[in-house]
Amino acid sequence: MGRLTGATRVGAAHPVEAGLRPAYAAVRGQVVLVAVLVALAAVGWWWAIEQMRGMDDGPWTGLGTFGWFTTVWVVMMAAMMFPSVAPTVALYSRMSRGRWTPVAFVTGYLATWTAAGVVAFVMGVIAGRITPRPLWDDAGRLLTGATLLLAAAYELTPLKRACLAKCRSPLGLLLGSWRDGWAGALRMGVRNGAWCVGCCWALMASLFALGVMSPVWMAVVAVLITVEKILPWRRTATYGVALTLLVLGVLVLAAPQTVPGLNVPTPGLMPMALPH
Repeated sequence: MGRLTGATRVGAAHPVEAGLRPAYAAVRGQVVLVAVLVALAAVGWWWAIEQMRGMDDGPWTGLGTFGWFTTVWVVMMAAMMFPSVAPTVALYSRMSRGRWTPVAFVTGYLATWTAAGVVAFVMGVIAGRITPRPLWDDAGRLLTGATLLLAAAYELTPLKRACLAKCRSPLGLLLGSWRDGWAGALRMGVRNGAWCVGCCWALMASLFALGVMSPVWMAVVAVLITVEKILPWRRTATYGVALTLLVLGVLVLAAPQTVPGLNVPTPGLMPMALPH
């Protein structure tokens, strides 16, 4: 081996060590970013549960005012989606040169889900204006069960597979839509959120059907979303989610009282309160 130079002896970093430092810093930054997203999700869960206390009226619970619902919806999406989208955000952070552009990416992602919530609210208002509220023991139970069965069927469609593939393997999506800067990060977050909405809209419809103000069903749907996006056994996860929704749909139609956590409306009533 050659003689060490004075600079190396005194304190210059070893070439291998110097090369590892940027990689270590990048990994540490990604770990911190994921931890922040998970912490924000935890805070979102706490806040959403506090806001929902005593508001679960069962299937198709009323949505309240537009401003209140939108606020709760955004926090709900952060709580439910941040754990499953954290790997994508970490990958984007690794690829991005900007230190704070991941914030713009997450903002764009939440903006897409906010738009989806607004659409759901408007659809609820329109449905309430043109159709009477169905009785639970008549069309109400049928509507709830049908929504769950539709969600189960959607799990097995090509569109669902395509959207889920983008969510599970975001590298191609990020490379194909790459834009630099804050504006680019915002657009990429919006696009990623759109694929996520395409993947999860039926599960969200199931949440509305079972009780959108129920922390129990909020947790169930969040777990199903996370399982689909993160579990390495993709086909097992998808069929498992589909089977769960199928069983719930059949139970709601046949014996709703046996569904754990379901706030079954009083016979003859349907708590589909209109927004006000």
